Amino acid sequence: METLVHAAGSRVPVYDFDTQFYKFPSYLLRSSITEAIGKVSSYQSNHKNWENADPKDRGWEPGHPRAGMIFPCLYRGNCFVRTGEYTAKIKAFIHHTWDWITVPLRKSDADYISRHCADRKECAPVLQKRGKRWSLNFCYKEESELHNEDIYNQRIVAVDLGINSSCTCSVMCPDGTVLGRHFLHLSREYDCLRHKTDHIRRAQHRGSRKIRRLWRYADGVNDDIAEKTAQFIIDTAVLYQAHTIVFEHLDFRGRKKNNIRLHLWKSQTIQDIVANKAHRLGMRISRICAWNTSRFAYYDSGEVLRGRKSGKTNGSYSVCEFSNGRVYNCDLNASYNIGARYFVREILKTLPVTEEQRIRANVSGYAKRITCTLATLISLNSELWASASESSPNSMNWDKK
Repeated sequence: METLVHAAGSRVPVYDFDTQFYKFPSYLLRSSITEAIGKVSSYQSNHKNWENADPKDRGWEPGHPRAGMIFPCLYRGNCFVRTGEYTAKIKAFIHHTWDWITVPLRKSDADYISRHCADRKECAPVLQKRGKRWSLNFCYKEESELHNEDIYNQRIVAVDLGINSSCTCSVMCPDGTVLGRHFLHLSREYDCLRHKTDHIRRAQHRGSRKIRRLWRYADGVNDDIAEKTAQFIIDTAVLYQAHTIVFEHLDFRGRKKNNIRLHLWKSQTIQDIVANKAHRLGMRISRICAWNTSRFAYYDSGEVLRGRKSGKTNGSYSVCEFSNGRVYNCDLNASYNIGARYFVREILKTLPVTEEQRIRANVSGYAKRITCTLATLISLNSELWASASESSPNSMNWDKK
């Protein structure tokens, strides 16, 4: 693309770009070309995914990329130079030519960068316009090494993200031992969010024009809930020195789009925030199938009763009734099954095919992965223990594993 618009030596470009944009910085030109290629490539991939999706779920066709809506990065030395702790120079088109202008850096931002980002690599800044003001966005790069712990030595945090409650975390070991249970209930934040949505509903009924401002208030409260939930999960993982954080793979395709509770549920945002923070600490993120995690009891007693189907829960979906009449926290039961499915999947990856077939025949509930519970993990460990004891009773040290 550069050979089509830029003259170099004896090369004559097809499009006379240099005459129309005299003294245009070369690195800024390359950055603009790269941004344009990325935008077109993103459109092509999104349109291909839209064509391959189910016509009932694919929604609107992706629109063509718009020109002039991208701000390329300013490469150091060619378009950006730091001149001091709180000042910098950028190359801009001013007075009918490209010249250097001095811009101030906010003292609070510069001090934050020097305090928290001193050991990170600074990438090229991006000049961006917000409203009527221009600002420089700085991005920093940091490398971290994730753990390579054996599955038999791992400690995980199984997280069940709820709509009514924020989250429920269970710290588990590969033998099925539960080391800790932690609950997060942001009652004040959820009451505030409910107040905002009720205000929006009343304004929509009256035909008010201030809906956009009211939605910004609700989004701010919702973002605060996501940040606090993600920090709670990370604090729990650090407290128990966990190696992996396990989530459910939540897929909302085919769901009702007018459901306000699903619309405001930022489950994917929470997982993204947790993934970024966990990777900095060397932890890994894993996801399992979300089917039937709340449907089956963790100790293999069959399906549970929730809501109106149970006579002991008073129509609540926060608790469930087991087949023996016991009432239990539904999110806690789901977190047990989430952690158990992760360990069952990872343990069986280390076994040969013949051993897996034998376990499939002896362990109940393993035939389908979506029916695995905590009892399945305990039975799997018992079967592996018996098999190891029969093959080499003197050399097998299960406690070490």
